[in-house]
Amino acid sequence: MRARIYQPARNIMQSGVAKTKHWVLEYVPQEAREVDPLMGWTSSSDTQAQVKLSFDTKEDALAYAAEHNIDAVVREPHKRKPNIRPGGYGDNFATDRRTIWTH
Repeated sequence: MRARIYQPARNIMQSGVAKTKHWVLEYVPQEAREVDPLMGWTSSSDTQAQVKLSFDTKEDALAYAAEHNIDAVVREPHKRKPNIRPGGYGDNFATDRRTIWTH
């Protein structure tokens, strides 16, 4: 069995980084999905494709894979630099503002 271990990316619709601190072990699909000709649904008999395991650290995920003889590939996350601007939105409400806030 092959699996991939990765740290999920943040939701592009949000600016926060919630749910991106854990690591996920996800099995690679063993067979292609089939399209049902009547309903158009996709299906597969591969039940491992539905399994996603969460771990606190990458080392925990690798230890689980080694313990269960799973061939795992680790994908390192692309870290982004923090987008903290001096004089950003939070400064609009600072108590030490020099000018009066206007629209």
